[in-house]
Amino acid sequence: MDSKQKIAFLGLGGMGLPMARRLLAAGHPLTVWNRTAAKADALVDAGAVRAATPADAVRGADVVLTMLADPPAALAVADAMLPALRPGTYWVDTSTVGPDTVRTLTGRLPEGVTLIDAPVMGSVDRAETGELLIFVGGDAAPVRDVLDRLGTTTVCGGPGTGAALKLVLINAAIGGVALVGEALALSDALGLPRRSTLDALAAGPLAGAVARATATGAHFPVALAAKDVALATAVAKLPVLEAVHRALTEDPALAGEDLAAVARQAPAADAR
Repeated sequence: MDSKQKIAFLGLGGMGLPMARRLLAAGHPLTVWNRTAAKADALVDAGAVRAATPADAVRGADVVLTMLADPPAALAVADAMLPALRPGTYWVDTSTVGPDTVRTLTGRLPEGVTLIDAPVMGSVDRAETGELLIFVGGDAAPVRDVLDRLGTTTVCGGPGTGAALKLVLINAAIGGVALVGEALALSDALGLPRRSTLDALAAGPLAGAVARATATGAHFPVALAAKDVALATAVAKLPVLEAVHRALTEDPALAGEDLAAVARQAPAADAR
């Protein structure tokens, strides 16, 4: 893809901001929009154009990227921007919204506009370094140069398959972190040092979950993890993840904390 093609980026939260920054640094002309306008200040200072509305952001863009919190946010932004998209525009949604929402959004597209679902795995640290894992549903070729600035792309199949695989992987990761928390609670109840327990767990099949449960450079809010689990439990009977969802939502104080807090603050189990 020609680096001079015009890009619009909508959604400048913890993930969207560093992703947009990488595209701007790579020389892509960039227009940005965020519901809280001040979050775009640093990008505007670096050369991006601030848009007042989603429609203003995407008008005339060749590629539109969105990184939004949940299905309602994605649908609301779509309602605002779709009338302004011109034929030939590629809309790349990197949000985690599930395949049902992707199908709904696809059904709303103006003629000549293509939606590519491309949710990502990795937190803000990987977004900053361009090491995200990107799961694409559809043809990645027209936007490959843009995606390559953000991480490593895996083409999963037709439209919606990227969103589907991301839902599987993120729920496995969230469930793993919750399981590490349970293991630590049992360890506490048995009088074992947490460090010894973590070292032993990290030497086994839960190594990846332990690494995420002890990460310090990531920020994946518990509230968004709960949203991702709810998307999964809405499409299949998943008793373990239903229990994980309850654990993620029972303490409102954790909503804005990184997912690692679920393991870090696991209460000790009752001794039997």
